[in-house]
Formats: sequence, structure tokens, C-alpha cells
Amino acid sequence: MADEGIFVGGGGPAQNAAQLLAYGLANRHGLITGATGTGKTVTMQILAEGFSAAGVPVFMADVKGDVSGLSQAGEAKDFLFDRAATIGLEGFDLRAFPTVFWDLFGTSGHPVRTTISEMGPLLLARMLDLTEVQEGVLTIAFAVADDQNLALLDLDDLRAMLVWLDENAPDVKARYGNVSSASIGAIQRALLVLENEGAAGFLGEPALDLSDLMTTRDGQGQINVLMADRLMSSPRLYAMFLLWLLSELFEILPEIGNPEKPKLVFFFDEAHLLFDTAPKALTDRIEQVVRLIRSKGVGVYFVTQNPDDVPPDVLSQLGNRIQHALRAFTPRDAKALKLAAETFRPNPDFDTETAIREVGTGEAVTSLLEKKAVPGIAQRTLIRPPSSRMGPLTEAERAAAIAASPLAGRYETAVNRESAHEKLAARAQDAAAETERADAVRAEATDAFEAFNNARRYTPPQPRTQRSSRKSRAEPSLSEALTKTVIKQLNSREGQKLVRGILGGLFRGR
Repeated sequence: MADEGIFVGGGGPAQNAAQLLAYGLANRHGLITGATGTGKTVTMQILAEGFSAAGVPVFMADVKGDVSGLSQAGEAKDFLFDRAATIGLEGFDLRAFPTVFWDLFGTSGHPVRTTISEMGPLLLARMLDLTEVQEGVLTIAFAVADDQNLALLDLDDLRAMLVWLDENAPDVKARYGNVSSASIGAIQRALLVLENEGAAGFLGEPALDLSDLMTTRDGQGQINVLMADRLMSSPRLYAMFLLWLLSELFEILPEIGNPEKPKLVFFFDEAHLLFDTAPKALTDRIEQVVRLIRSKGVGVYFVTQNPDDVPPDVLSQLGNRIQHALRAFTPRDAKALKLAAETFRPNPDFDTETAIREVGTGEAVTSLLEKKAVPGIAQRTLIRPPSSRMGPLTEAERAAAIAASPLAGRYETAVNRESAHEKLAARAQDAAAETERADAVRAEATDAFEAFNNARRYTPPQPRTQRSSRKSRAEPSLSEALTKTVIKQLNSREGQKLVRGILGGLFRGR
């Protein structure tokens, strides 16, 4: 039985008929819903345990810190063993699972970073909710950076690249297209909003190596826990990170169809945060990735309170359903309850809508995919007890787990190597220094030429007549005319060449 799938709980009239989430259908995604306090977190925990025990790596966002207990063995309590006996779970034991903690802010886990270049202009434009014109300008910035070998690693690099585009817009236009100051200003403002949510720490190096998420230890899949309690206050950054992660996996993983077991499984707790404030372009992208990443062997499970928290186009892709209790306190709740019941395959033994309203904590109405991906009949199911600890770790326990992690020290120190920001700043400094040198050469040449002219000038004596005096005042000498002409041309490029030639001949003559 354990080779076929994850033992979720016991169903049927006696609630001892095994309800299995088949490994071969786990990449068809899933949904865990229910009101606060009905047991969603424990269900997510026991599924993570099941995948890990089968050698499948897991990535899960922990909003409240409740699933950090996966790294510790559970406490021996009678009700856990009683539940296992009731549902017919044989061989139940208490144990820990290999767990690695991550944190975008680097305080409660290993830091998570990626670069602007890896993010790419299209995904970044969706994150920033840019218009089509602004997206085009951002794409030009990436193209120019590639052509000029300017690495875009962090926000400073992208900002410097946009400033350079603005200053060189006429030259850029001829090759890449029009670049307006208004569009650049709009992008800069959007980047500022993203930075205020904490993106500066996420965008940089060393970038996360996705292979560090997809590892096994002693035959068990590694459970990667993203500590997202602080991240929840930055929903745009949360959506940005998760969509980037899914998109990167979609790019690097090969097509494998329907594997015997998934290559990786995601759990997105408080999934409504992905969609509440997300622009439509972002929602469309999530839908596209969820639909297509199944063929890469990746399963995605959304955890939220109501099924209608998830857009219908995404909801239609979620085959495995675990519905904890919903309470109908308002007309909206009643509507959500009715809609949730209608998505289940009816069971003649009970009314699904009534069952969803009546199930207690640790109990759910389940519909798990069967052979040929056919939805199973709705079952009232007692959820199995977890083998790991229920509840969060203490600060000391989590610090010890991070220190003992096989990835300790790999990502903790940020790296700021030479990239677009530094190179463009160096170019600006070189240009300023060249201008100063040219000004100095021009001034020195002018002074030297005047000194030379004064030293070589010869004025013959003139008769003291009124006529010659008028002629002298009216017509400058040949030497004076030459001096004025040469000085007038000194500021031109040809004039500078002339001065260098004259001075060169002068000093050679001496």
C-alpha cells in the first residue's frame, strides 16, 4: 500500500478504508481548503511527510511557522496512536524528516537570491505590472546590457542601466527602438515599490542553485521550508518569488509526462495572497505555469480557506481535493460552501454539502484521483496523525537546525561582483577625467602658442606720420591676424591637431 501512494486517512462508513494519494497522479496538483483551525496545516504536514518518505523533495511556504516541526520527531501521545489504530494505519512511528529552512530576508533560514538577469524582462515586467510600452523599454535595457557585456545582477545594476538608456536615448533609438524618459521614470518608480517590499535582498548573488532544493538524504526527499511569516506583509514579493521559482523549474526540467513519482512537490500556504493583489498578467502566468509544469513531473498544491480564493482557471487544474470544514456564517460563506460541494463527485451515502459543514477538526471530505486520473467519490476521511512534531520549533531549535544544515554557509554571505552598476560608474569617471585632461591640454596649448608668438614677433620701426599711424590702427599685422585665427580654431578638433603639430615642430627645433 505504501508503494502506491500516501496514506492520507481512513474513509468509508467505519473510516478505516485507506484513502491514498497516488504517487503517479500527484503531479496532477491539489487543493487543501477549510476554515481556520480545521486542520489544514496538519494535512499539509502529513502530505509533506509522505512525499519525503517516498524520496520526493518538497518545497513549502510556512506562513505561521507551524510546519517547522517537520525537522523533529513528534511527541508520543496516546491520541496519535489511537487515531492510527482507528483508521487502520499500520507501522505508525514518530520520526523527524530532513528539513532545510529558507528565508528571503536571511533571518530565519538560508537566504534566497536570484539575479535580475535570471528573472528576465518578461517575468519582471509582469511583477512590476508594466504597460506594453514600458515592457518594451525594459526589454531594450536587457538587450543593451547583453550586447555591452554588462551583467544585471541587482536593483542597482538595473537602475544604472535605465539611467544610461535615458542619457543615450538618441543613439539607442537608431538600433533598438524609441526609449522615452516617461517610460523609464515609470519603471524606476515600480522598482522603488518593489524595493520597499524587501526585494533588494532577494535580487543579487549568490543565486539559488535549484539543485539544492531537489536533493535526497538517506533515501528521503529533502523538505524545504520557506519561513514566510514576515514575507506575508509583502504579497507582491511573495508572488514574485514563487512564480520565479516555478518558471525556473519549468525552464530547466525536461518533459517526462507522467512519472511514477513527482520530481518535486510545492505547497503554497495562504494561496489567496498570490492572487488578491496580483495583476491579471501575473495571474495568467501562474495559470500557464501550473497547467504546463505537470508534464515536468512537478506537483503544485494550494492551501487556503475557500476554493474561490483560487481563480477558476487555476482551480480547474487541481485534481486532488481535501476539503476541511467550512462554516456558513454569511451569504458569501453559504455560496462558497455550495460551490465547494458541487466540485466533488457525489457519494450516495451522504450529502456532500452537509458533510463539509459538519466534519470536525482533523477530519475532511476528500476526493483523490484514481486510475486514469478519474476523481474519486467523495469520502468523509479521518486524517492520519503526523509522525513529526505538531507545532513550531523554538528559536534555539531552528538556529541549531540551520547551523547543522548541509547548506550552511553557502548562501549566507552576499557577493557584489563587478556588474553593470560598477562598469557604468567607471565609464562615467573615465569620461569626466578625459574631459578634464582635454581642457587642460587646450589651456596649455593656448598659453604655449601665445608665448611662442610673443617671443618671435618682430615689429619694424614706423615713420611718425599721421598716415602710417592710421594705417597701423586700421590694419593689423600679419602676425596678429595669424594669432587671432589660430586661437579662434583652438577649440575645434582640427585646431587641437594644428597646435600639437606646431608645438611638436617647435620643441624639435630647439
